[in-house]
Amino acid sequence: MIAETVCSAVAAAGLGIAAVSAFRRRFLTAARIAAYALVPLGLVMTGAVEWAADTAFSPVAWAGFGVLGGAWLLFLATRAVERRRKSKGRAVAGAAQQDPVAPRASAPSLGPADRPAGRPGTKPQAAPRGGATDDFSDIEAILKKHGI
Repeated sequence: MIAETVCSAVAAAGLGIAAVSAFRRRFLTAARIAAYALVPLGLVMTGAVEWAADTAFSPVAWAGFGVLGGAWLLFLATRAVERRRKSKGRAVAGAAQQDPVAPRASAPSLGPADRPAGRPGTKPQAAPRGGATDDFSDIEAILKKHGI
């Protein structure tokens, strides 16, 4: 009974505010406010407010909501476990089947002994002073690997 009275009062106040807005020639705003104000009145007329009030104060209804929440949590938990198992199975199967993308990527750069010989009539170049060969050998190996 109290909930119906409150909803009716909210609807009447909203329609009053809509009338004031229409008087100020804000017709679009007035129509929107009137639409919002009529929602509680419609809920009272359909009996939804009485049902909601009865449900809000019923311990059986709250227990039902608790059971529904528990079922929802169970669905989420089983879904998460199922996804985790599928992804773990794919990772194990994928690792066994796939070759590494760049097998020599983790290998150290080519040292002087591992470098392929240049063209057959050329002399090997002398190493510059100061150990510059060591500094740029990694970069040279990467550039050669990419054909640059």
